[in-house]
Amino acid sequence: MSAVVVRNVSKYFKKGKKEVVHAVRKISFEVEEGEIFGILGPNGSGKSTLIRMIATLLIPDEGKIEVFGHDVLKEPDTVRRLIHRVSVEASFFKKLSAYENLSFSAGVYGLSKRMALKRANELMALMGFDRARLKDPIEDFSRGMQQKVAIARAFLTRPKLLLLDEPTTGLDPRAKREVQELILHANREGSTILLSTHDMDEASRLCHRLLIVHEGRVVVQGRPIELVESLRRKYPDASLETVFLEYTGRSFEELEMEVV
Repeated sequence: MSAVVVRNVSKYFKKGKKEVVHAVRKISFEVEEGEIFGILGPNGSGKSTLIRMIATLLIPDEGKIEVFGHDVLKEPDTVRRLIHRVSVEASFFKKLSAYENLSFSAGVYGLSKRMALKRANELMALMGFDRARLKDPIEDFSRGMQQKVAIARAFLTRPKLLLLDEPTTGLDPRAKREVQELILHANREGSTILLSTHDMDEASRLCHRLLIVHEGRVVVQGRPIELVESLRRKYPDASLETVFLEYTGRSFEELEMEVV
């Protein structure tokens, strides 16, 4: 059984009275159980919309999505028990400490306070987080520290499927590498991971397979090394950036500047 099956999925949003934005257009792919599958694309390409639909937060306008054989529309509660999601903007009880936020989340998933604290300490140590700060209010944390707490919260219960929506965006290089190591650790522990990113190096380092998207459509998909090697005869110094440029005629850098 595949961990995630997406079949001909589309999502539209109305902008004003007449304009319709096609965020996702007829996208299909499958995520195998136990792999790290990446969705790579520039800002505004539809990555987050896809993640939200898989997480049951948005309803597809067309197509079908299944998580471990469960339809996200017909069995949303079952799907939610199998997943955990980390987004760029994580939500917390800002007045409460990191420990209190983590304990609350653990309780929702039926994890005892004792096990939650043990697991939290383990995860925070893997990310180089000062344990003494776990007793401080979340509102006193930097953006990077809050993101580490959000990631630890998602990994607490070892969910079958982790949906990571640009989890390292805004982190400094050291924090980014620590979070990437934790993603690899979670995968080794048995979690299937769906990772949305616009970081070429991150996608190449972490992902077993990639789906590259642009303007809501699939550009190409496959294993990172195979996608790059397929262009080596034409471009000896080919990279994932080269792959994207070859299939779209535009560079990531150009498209990111347009969004900004």
